[in-house]
Amino acid sequence: MAVRSMKLFRKQHGFKGTEGLIEPQKEIYNFILEEGGVTPEKISKLFELTLQETMNQLAILRHCELVKERKLGDEMYIVPFDS
Repeated sequence: MAVRSMKLFRKQHGFKGTEGLIEPQKEIYNFILEEGGVTPEKISKLFELTLQETMNQLAILRHCELVKERKLGDEMYIVPFDS
């Protein structure tokens, strides 16, 4: 339901890609694109966020269908949605 609501909101406002995101969300998203995949812990360290703050920002990016989680080996990675 959260994804559907976010998609409807973004469509109504004409947002595409990172439009409508705040600067830290854009920076996190661009970092994920550059790396191709990264753990939430690495994002937390790099952006000096608590793990909970990181997870909150990632939830927004997931609801916008910009990123998704993928298990690689024993760890969960955040990867671009289209990968």
